[in-house]
Amino acid sequence: MFAVIKTGGKQYRVSENDVLVIEKLAGDAGAMIEFKEVLILGEEGKAPTIGAPLVDKAAVFGEVVRQTRGDKIIVFKKKRRQNYRRKQGHRQDLTLVKIVSISATGAKPAAKKAEPKKEAPKTPVKTEAAEKPAAKKPAAKKTAAAKAPAKKAAAKKAPAKKAAAKKKS
Repeated sequence: MFAVIKTGGKQYRVSENDVLVIEKLAGDAGAMIEFKEVLILGEEGKAPTIGAPLVDKAAVFGEVVRQTRGDKIIVFKKKRRQNYRRKQGHRQDLTLVKIVSISATGAKPAAKKAEPKKEAPKTPVKTEAAEKPAAKKPAAKKTAAAKAPAKKAAAKKAPAKKAAAKKKS
């Protein structure tokens, strides 16, 4: 079974177990999302059901895999001969969604049984940072009296040629 859904201003053809990269949706990893804007429902060997504009009661359910960001793009604007240049970067927020089920009646999928997670042994872990105290940094401030002798007197520059020519005449 497949469906065409609309989300984030775009349309996607999906089937069960597909993983989509779509515009950011609210929800943490593992959260269930329901897509109610179903435009087309179809099965192998049958004519697809086309909505006008949406298929009644149909829904697609997905699980958030993770929240991520897309590749960086550079937005560069320029107007020639006007000394106008603007450079800006952008990374789009995205959500990875795995399609769990497609329902023509809008019925939610059965909840999966939670598998018990294996816990790591609870032994204390020693780190170097925990064993050694932080070393103090030496004071960086110096008094004005200490800085004054360090400066050297600037050498006098030779007078400019024009100024020298005026003095001669």
